[in-house]
Amino acid sequence: MPLPINIADLLHGRPVEWERLEYKKGWNPEDILHSLCAFANDFHNLGGGYILVGVEEKEGRPVLPPKGLTPSSIDSIQKEILRLGQNAIQPAYNPLVFPHQIDSRDILVIWAPGGETRPYKARAALAKDSREWVYYIRKHSSTVRARGSDERELLSLAATVPFDDRYNQQASLPNLSRRLMGEFLSEIGSDLAREAQSLTIESLGRQMNVVGGPAEAPFPKNVGLLFFNEHPDRFFPATQIDVVWFPEGAGGDRFDEKIFKGPLSRMTREALDYIKRNYLTETVIKQRGRAEAKRIVNFPYEAIEEAIVNAVYHRSYEEREPIEVRITRDDLVVLSFPGPDRSIRMDALREGRAVSRRYRNRRIGEFLKELDLTEGRSTGIPKILRAMHDNGSPAPEFETDEDRTFFLIRLPVHPRCESRLDKTSNGDSVPERIAGTKLALSRHQVSILNKCLEPQPLTILMALADRSDRTKFRNQVLGPLLAASLIEMTIPEKPRSPLQKYRLTESGEAAVGIRKEDL
Repeated sequence: MPLPINIADLLHGRPVEWERLEYKKGWNPEDILHSLCAFANDFHNLGGGYILVGVEEKEGRPVLPPKGLTPSSIDSIQKEILRLGQNAIQPAYNPLVFPHQIDSRDILVIWAPGGETRPYKARAALAKDSREWVYYIRKHSSTVRARGSDERELLSLAATVPFDDRYNQQASLPNLSRRLMGEFLSEIGSDLAREAQSLTIESLGRQMNVVGGPAEAPFPKNVGLLFFNEHPDRFFPATQIDVVWFPEGAGGDRFDEKIFKGPLSRMTREALDYIKRNYLTETVIKQRGRAEAKRIVNFPYEAIEEAIVNAVYHRSYEEREPIEVRITRDDLVVLSFPGPDRSIRMDALREGRAVSRRYRNRRIGEFLKELDLTEGRSTGIPKILRAMHDNGSPAPEFETDEDRTFFLIRLPVHPRCESRLDKTSNGDSVPERIAGTKLALSRHQVSILNKCLEPQPLTILMALADRSDRTKFRNQVLGPLLAASLIEMTIPEKPRSPLQKYRLTESGEAAVGIRKEDL
């Protein structure tokens, strides 16, 4: 039974990080038990890990060809792994075991996905008189006991499984597309691709870890529906990328919109390709005394790719908010919900030094890494900073609020780039940005500004933005307009008054280009 990943990639750490790999020269049940427990706890939500038994390690790298295991020991080791999972780990945990041959040597690959009922603890020793049970976690590339604050944090994760790794009881196995699963396996070079057509959807899904539940009642996992269903937005509303072009600037009342839906990998690639074809331009600058001209782009594609993939990776698929890409002649903004984990300091993030301690979507990240769409491990922001610097562009900007309800990445246009986007469709000059604010307005916010030429109650504005949740509407739509002084309350001393209405300020009038006295 082959793994849903190429063995050669495991032996060379691609696309799996070294901290998710362990190599064992031989069968050491106690040592391997502790590593299984650590991978099951998946302390950093990276997706568990792999143990290759029969492969010696030297300075963190596999020694090839492998030492291998005796063929007669393979079956007994598999039985002992099953026994350890039932009797030496609490709650019970069963990894997936795959015999494999490399250079005619037999090895065992143990796939230990993050468990669904963490925290797990394992027996500290397998001696009969040992009664101590210990929580184990991964620290870098080592398995260690969870102590102090690490143990307290692990316990706080009790029975919490990331949303993308949960069963979806509103779906059924036929909602998974065998064709999409097969295309994915072929693209990443998995040995499983050759058998995909002969396996049942349940068997294929379990080997790819996108199906869970007991044999009598299997269900797709959310990550499976996001990648291997043609219409994931039916299960997770607003799973889409909205690309919006404002030909008159962020304050204008005209915009062109293109919406991308579908499986996450396809949706992401199609949105990136559309932006690349329609909104990226190159300018050639001849330099005195040099034969080679300097080439710059309005927005470096590498920065856009990292910003959008970051949003796909880290957004919440429980929230009914799309990823928005807003493009003007001045900037390109990527907005997603919610914001970064609270363990990330924004000053460190802006400098490219932030390291996340918790990943919201461990399985989505795993699939994106296998498709080479992301590296994970907090490398996205440094790549954006480097791409903008190498292009000679102004530094990117990263914004969120105190409650981390959103995350905004703003890529300013290169000041010397001659963009074909500088004119409106009728040839008029594009108005300047609103002075004093960096707010990139969504189409709903633009509509609200136009509506607020006359004072409007909250209910009217919510209907205009097609929102039903008052708190989210205030935080995500109305709040930024108030903070930017584009609108104001008619009864500011009583923010929650039932008679409260909202109207344009002078800055808001400038944003929509209309003065009340002209009406």
